Amino acid sequence: MPTLSRHALALAALALTAAAPASAIELTRTADIAAPPAKVWQTIGDFCGIGNWHPAVEKCTPSEQDGMNVRLLNLKGGGTIKEEQVSRDDKVMTYTYTILESPLPVSDYKSTLSVAPEGSGSKVTWSGTFNAKGAPDSVAKDAVQGIYDSGLKALSEKAK
Repeated sequence: MPTLSRHALALAALALTAAAPASAIELTRTADIAAPPAKVWQTIGDFCGIGNWHPAVEKCTPSEQDGMNVRLLNLKGGGTIKEEQVSRDDKVMTYTYTILESPLPVSDYKSTLSVAPEGSGSKVTWSGTFNAKGAPDSVAKDAVQGIYDSGLKALSEKAK
């Protein structure tokens, strides 16, 4: 049985490392809002309600696909994003969704939006995991962070 040289072993290890999937990008953004959690949840809890508070969304059209809630987001300036709600819990004021189709430079996107009591107001947390698609990780992360930050800022103003 032939033995592999150290050079061949190093090349094999490098090839395996290069073929291994990159770890997902994780991103969490929060906003403190001077309104009770129930009021904030009333603003964001409807899966298609994002059309009423996110500045990048011109219109949200709800539908159902294979028994799941789906929303089609028409973006201001053009483009659409199709998302599916994969879980929700109105008692703890949280829902999770995935992107089915999008012009964003991401794949395997899964995100959770939640509301919790914070002092006399609320804390909204928007967190997600995703991989970069067709762009460096930093570009994908910046795109999603921009969506989260602009949405949370607008929500802070709307939910008061």
